[in-house]
Amino acid sequence: MSEPVLLSQRHDQVALITLNRPQARNALNAELAQALCDAVAAAQDAGCIVITGADPAFCAGLDLRHLGADKLTEFPSYTHAMTASAVPMIAAVNGPAVTGGFEVALLCDFMVASEKAAFADTHLRVGVYPGPVVVDLPRRVGMAWARQISLTGDFVDAATALRIGLVNHLVPHADLLAFTMKLARTIAEQPRVMVSALRHDWDESVGPPVAEARHVHGRHAVAGGFTGSRGAEIAQRREAVLARARDQRNL
Repeated sequence: MSEPVLLSQRHDQVALITLNRPQARNALNAELAQALCDAVAAAQDAGCIVITGADPAFCAGLDLRHLGADKLTEFPSYTHAMTASAVPMIAAVNGPAVTGGFEVALLCDFMVASEKAAFADTHLRVGVYPGPVVVDLPRRVGMAWARQISLTGDFVDAATALRIGLVNHLVPHADLLAFTMKLARTIAEQPRVMVSALRHDWDESVGPPVAEARHVHGRHAVAGGFTGSRGAEIAQRREAVLARARDQRNL
């Protein structure tokens, strides 16, 4: 019997969700995306959620070879599932988090990274108008860094991610889960009604409201061609992007 594409465990009041397609660097196909949606929904009675990947990657983005959907608009919306979560989420980024995988990490309240983590937004390089990274990345690192990351498609290493405020902590790889789970347990101790209210308060009071920003982004995504994106067309550009990523990571 094959391994499940996602592992969901409980440790006291913390739900640990592990993307588990290591042979595909945990790339999201329709099955894994739906499993992520279901796992987040099932963890709404937890005090905190930790999301990580099975080594060696956090998530390499969408699995363009085996997407499981013809159009991206038919893909299970992990964005909606994660933004609807009333429970705080921490990304324990154990390796590369690329494009859609980068968006999964950004949808969490904050990130903890190991020294093996790296981040890239390659939407434009594969010919797809960016998704929630447009809304979430500037709120983490400021507009100038967000523009550089998304317009170049270049990788950001873990040390740079810490320096620019993309991640909260950089820890040894072997310590990543223990460190992140300790933070999650500390959050889980707090009054849940207050935690939920505080997260909504931040969303609505810091800068333009997130819901308004997502609405604006949705209009621009349609204009930018997102709704016409097809997996087969995107896959044709994938090899050049992967080769470029390998070159950058070996610099």
